[in-house]
Order: sequence, then structure tokens, then C-alpha cells
Amino acid sequence: MAVEHIQKSVNGVIAYLKDNPNDALSTSPPITAVMEGGLKCRATGENGQSVITDMPQAVGGDGSAPSPGWLSRAALATCDATRIALRAAELGISLDTLEVTTDSVDDDRGLFGIDKSVRAGSLSLRTRVKIGAVGVSEKVLWEIVDYAVTHSPVADCCRSETPSTLEVTIA
Repeated sequence: MAVEHIQKSVNGVIAYLKDNPNDALSTSPPITAVMEGGLKCRATGENGQSVITDMPQAVGGDGSAPSPGWLSRAALATCDATRIALRAAELGISLDTLEVTTDSVDDDRGLFGIDKSVRAGSLSLRTRVKIGAVGVSEKVLWEIVDYAVTHSPVADCCRSETPSTLEVTIA
């Protein structure tokens, strides 16, 4: 897709939301996860999108699909990459190289509740970005990455506390 098309689309959305700030707030469509057997789980969206997860054999899964933790890191990497590409396009810059790699440090004692002082989530996240664009300075590329990662919804969710609620129905 040409950078001009993305730039026009992004700038159109930005202009619309500046003129109509009340339209900026939305509720995301629900995603429902259903256990299919063992530790294999299918998450499905309202338009039929789906993803399957499974846990490694070491913890009783079949290892037949990515784990939820893997998918969370994949979501972070792809959201950051997408946001970087959007920001570059917004500025009229066509990127020649864009790779985003994420990894984390985890302590499985939190996952299994072995040590109450250890959190269940990742202890730390690392994001590595490889970016290039002919004729664009390193300073501008750094600014694109910094802006984009600051405005990446998944990165924000991973790196800050998000107010949340829990509703339980006993069937």
C-alpha cells in the first residue's frame, strides 16, 4: 500500500477526530475464549476472526499453538510496528526497513502462585526496532519510533496500569 494512501487516510481520521472529539471514544467488539480440550483455547471475535492458543507440553498442554504469552508479545511487536508505519506515513516518509522484536523476562512462580511476591505477568519487556528510510536522518527516525511507541495501544496497555473490572458468572 502506498505511503500516500496511508498518509491521506491517517490525516483524514485525525482531522475528523479533532472536529468530532466525542466520536473518539469507542467500545471494542468482544472476544470470547472457549477451552476446546486440555489447555487448547480458541478466541473468536464477532466477525468470525479466531486465534488458537495452547500451552507447552511441560505444563500439560500439547504445544500445538502459540501460548497466550507469546501472542501478547506478538501483539506488542505488531502494534508497535503498525504504529511506527502509521507515524512515518503520516509524515510522508516511506520506510525501507521496519522490524520490531519483543521479548520478556518472566518468572513462572507468579503464573503458578508459588511465591506471592512474584507477579504473574512479565517482570520486564524489551522492544528492539530496526528502521531505515533512504534520505531520512537518524534523528527523524528516532522521533518516529519514540512517538509511535508512546502512542501504541498495546504498548500502553503492557507498560502501564489499565483500570479493569472482572465479572464472573457461575454456570
